[in-house]
Amino acid sequence: MELSQNLGFLISLPIFLMAVVIHECAHGWVAYKCGDPTAKMSGRLTLNPLAHIDPMGTILFPLLLILLHSPFVFGWAKPVPVNFFNLRHYKRDMVIVGLAGPGSNILIAIITSIIMRLISIPTYTVGGLILESIVVINLLLAVFNLMPVPPIDGSRIVSGLLPEKYAAYYNKLEPFGIFILIAFLALGLVDKVIFPIVLFLSSLLLGGMM
Repeated sequence: MELSQNLGFLISLPIFLMAVVIHECAHGWVAYKCGDPTAKMSGRLTLNPLAHIDPMGTILFPLLLILLHSPFVFGWAKPVPVNFFNLRHYKRDMVIVGLAGPGSNILIAIITSIIMRLISIPTYTVGGLILESIVVINLLLAVFNLMPVPPIDGSRIVSGLLPEKYAAYYNKLEPFGIFILIAFLALGLVDKVIFPIVLFLSSLLLGGMM
């Protein structure tokens, strides 16, 4: 059991790191296509993990989950800089940029699940475990980042959909975002809300392969 847990942990870490890197690159690339070159000029349109590591989200938060014996390890990377005032259509493009990161993770999960079905690889093999982990971790990142807690992606989507007056009030929650996330974790809301959604989506993609 201990060996299996250690193997799962070793597999999960590089998958998680690459998933958050692709996630942030997707934000920057879509922002660039929508008129904002900030991420490109900051050197953030790269798959080099060193450009995206966030001390809290990429290191401390996952370590906290490990210490709390969470069944999943997840977190976030250093947010790609986006100047929303450069976007051609401010409100609409804010939503699109916010969706880009989770959308990239969902796309990876779908493609990986299709590959698993095409090659019929059992999930109890090392190769199957790696592919299954890619699906689950990417879905986990997508669902987690769609939470409407500033400053993660869900809040950008909500802010873009709200009228300006209410968006201004909503955005004032951003300095307290990390404390809200820690409270969610401490209260077990992540286990009760996010994990069931991820497991449901995983079962849809992988069917009887899990």
